[in-house]
Amino acid sequence: METLESLFERLDRLNDVGASLSAERDLDRLLEKILLAAMSITHADGGTLYTMSDDARFLRFRIVRTNSLRIAYGGGGGQDLPPNFRDLPLYDEAGRPNDHMIAPWSAVSGQTVNIEDAYAATDFDFSGTMRFDQATGYRSRSFLSVPMRDHEGAVIGVLQLINATDPAGAGVHAFSKADQSLAESLASQAAVALTNRALISQLEQLFEAFIKLIDTAIDEKSPYTGGHCERVPELTMMLAEAAHEAHQGPLADFRLTDKDRYELRIAALLHDCGKITTPVHVVDKSTKLETIYDRIGLVATRMAVVKREAEAAAWHAIAEGEPRDATLAELQRGQARMDDDLAFLRDVNRGGERLPDEAVQRIQAIALGYTWTDETGREQPFLSEEEVENLSIRAGTLTAAERDVINHHIVSTIHMLEQLPWPKHLLNVPEYAGGHHERMDGRGYPKGLRREQMSVQARMMGIADIFEALTAADRPYKPPMPLSQALEIMENFKRIGHIDPDLYDVFVAGHVPQRYARRFLAPEQCDC
Repeated sequence: METLESLFERLDRLNDVGASLSAERDLDRLLEKILLAAMSITHADGGTLYTMSDDARFLRFRIVRTNSLRIAYGGGGGQDLPPNFRDLPLYDEAGRPNDHMIAPWSAVSGQTVNIEDAYAATDFDFSGTMRFDQATGYRSRSFLSVPMRDHEGAVIGVLQLINATDPAGAGVHAFSKADQSLAESLASQAAVALTNRALISQLEQLFEAFIKLIDTAIDEKSPYTGGHCERVPELTMMLAEAAHEAHQGPLADFRLTDKDRYELRIAALLHDCGKITTPVHVVDKSTKLETIYDRIGLVATRMAVVKREAEAAAWHAIAEGEPRDATLAELQRGQARMDDDLAFLRDVNRGGERLPDEAVQRIQAIALGYTWTDETGREQPFLSEEEVENLSIRAGTLTAAERDVINHHIVSTIHMLEQLPWPKHLLNVPEYAGGHHERMDGRGYPKGLRREQMSVQARMMGIADIFEALTAADRPYKPPMPLSQALEIMENFKRIGHIDPDLYDVFVAGHVPQRYARRFLAPEQCDC
């Protein structure tokens, strides 16, 4: 007979298990803890934990343990369940409850079933158990099957224990009333833990689905940012794992928990959410004169008007007595110059190579070198001041004002994220997501933070954001860079204080660029 001291000891262990279950986030490890705790408290040699299928018509094997046979299937530390461990039906084809198997009956009835000796039992079919015993040499005797109910009273699984053993070595015996009471108490705590884990998981899935909804909205708004929103989180997490694995250098002590990883991934997914407020014509500006459409067409039309006006003026001069051949030759030379100037403007409009001073001077000369007559009959300069400003952009396709509009997305991102009531484990999301345009030398935006004012995670995202942009193949204003060119630029950024040098060294040493390239870049980009 169990002593009072032994019972109190088991109750203490039950309380300790309850605290442990509430802290576990991983579902498989949680299920494993539940079964191992039940086996330990009741001194059971074996056990199985089943969970209810979504349609509540089957019990599914999740964890199987038999200590004496060294069987460990499922959970965090076990092998994969063999294919012969099939779902147990709760009802037959006619809808009648499965009352010949102990675990399904416990689930359907919601009652605990305590069997002293399976070989002597007549209420349930233990033929499968007997076949298992025959194949393994095991002797399954006592069974305790306990339903696990959630807070609404619905059965969400079954905890089944096999062969209660005597710690003193007196062999296998029936599960006592104390065993049953403790197992039922544990099953109740386990059901609460499982329900809480399921609710948290559902909320996390809903939250991540909402984040992906935002990314999809950005993607639908502009195909040039949707891929970025998808790839930066992957690259960020690759760099984070490389830093986590570093055992030498300045980042030797940097380590990530599962909570840290989740927080960083959420921040990476949301790092550009402010782009939902950025005007499409700025985000998608693929040429210097593009707004809602590319205005180079207007320039070409205007040049055609200038050519026709020149032609009309030439024929008018000939009619007034000017030499025909000389006048037409001059017209031809002038129109050839116009064609050359238009071809130059078309090329400049693409925003490829960096624009030199002489090109800017030529744009200004073209702007004033021709005039055309508008629909009111007034003479106008060939290019407006705004067109000259756009065509004179030194690099890329954006004016300083448009860059400010683009850069404002990070301000919007920070503002949007800081308005959310983040739970404790996600409090750093706004800081991580909002720091990816800062520079280590304090010359970034929007806050002008220096390296020491930023978290390691925010600095990681800065590297990921830049590298993805350099190698992306879906930008309208540039071709995708090969790895060698992108890494050369990143090396320069490291040297001038743009990105974190320690993280970049880990980035390179961990072969993150090559691993990223194999997943996301075209084969011709993978040149190193």
